[in-house]
Amino acid sequence: MTRPPTAAQRRVIDAADPVTGRLRGTETQLAALVKHGLAFRHPRPPHDHFLTPAGHRIREAVPETPEPPKSAASGVFTARVGGEEDPPDGSPARVREVHSAWQGLLELRRMTNPDGATDRPCGWERTHLVQAAALALEAAGHHPAAQDGGGYRVRATPQPEAVAVREPDPEALRACAATLDAAGWQVGEHTEPRTRARYLLASPRRAR
Repeated sequence: MTRPPTAAQRRVIDAADPVTGRLRGTETQLAALVKHGLAFRHPRPPHDHFLTPAGHRIREAVPETPEPPKSAASGVFTARVGGEEDPPDGSPARVREVHSAWQGLLELRRMTNPDGATDRPCGWERTHLVQAAALALEAAGHHPAAQDGGGYRVRATPQPEAVAVREPDPEALRACAATLDAAGWQVGEHTEPRTRARYLLASPRRAR
C-alpha cells in the first residue's frame, strides 16, 4: 500500500463486518482495495470481498483528521466577516486562497462527518460558526462590508449554534440566504424590532 485509502475507500473499510471482515461497496471500490492489498476476493461463489490483515489494521487505526482551513501564505486563514479595520485585498491571490480554504473545508466535512457528507457542516464549523458562515459567503463571491457601506456582515448571536448575517441590500441578503442554504445551513429571515432592518439567522443543518 503506497498511499492511504481515499475517503470513499475508508468508509467501505470502516463498514466491514467486524467479525468476518466482509465488505460491501462498488466493484471499483472493492477492486481498488484488492489492488492495494487491503482486501481479497473469495474464490468461491458468491465471490464476496473480505479485508486482509492489512485492511483490518487500517480499520482499527484512528484516521488522521484533516486540519481546518489554512492560508498557504501565513498558515492561518481568516475568512472576511465584514467590517474589518484592515481587511485583506481582493487580489487574485486572495481569491485562490479563499477557494483553497473552501475546498479544504469540504474535505474536512468528508473526513469528519460520520456519513462522509459534504453538503452538511461538520464539527469544526459548529465550533467556529462566524468563520464557517463567512467562508461559505466569501467563497461564493459575496462582497463583505468595509467599515462603512454595503456588503455582508457575519456576527455571533446569543442563540446557540446561530449567526446573524446583515446586508443592507435586500436582493444581496436573499442571495446570501441561498448560498448558506446550499452550503448546508438552515436559514431564516427576520426583522429587527427597532430598526425594521431585515437580517438572516443561520444555523448548521444537522443530519436527518
